[in-house]
Amino acid sequence: MNAVLVRKEIANLKKNNIVESKEGKSGGTRLLKPAAEITLDDIFKMTFESVTLGYSKNDPNPNCPVGKQINQNLDNLYDDINNKISKQLSEISLLNFADTF
Repeated sequence: MNAVLVRKEIANLKKNNIVESKEGKSGGTRLLKPAAEITLDDIFKMTFESVTLGYSKNDPNPNCPVGKQINQNLDNLYDDINNKISKQLSEISLLNFADTF
């Protein structure tokens, strides 16, 4: 993995008070709370906020039979998807996931 991407994710985790970092010879990054208390949903929401699968910010043509309803239908679909993702990920702690390795 590219070091820039790792640093970016560590910065995001630091911003959200999940880890702290120390520079130098004895430095590194460590969790601020036990892995059992951090869910994959916590991390998902810090990283992605939500799944939107190509959502368009453009206003569709109100005269189009599909376009006039597409954003509302996509919003409903994405709400459902995100609720299901959140429910499943909230049942998995970082410790549980790490133990699969």
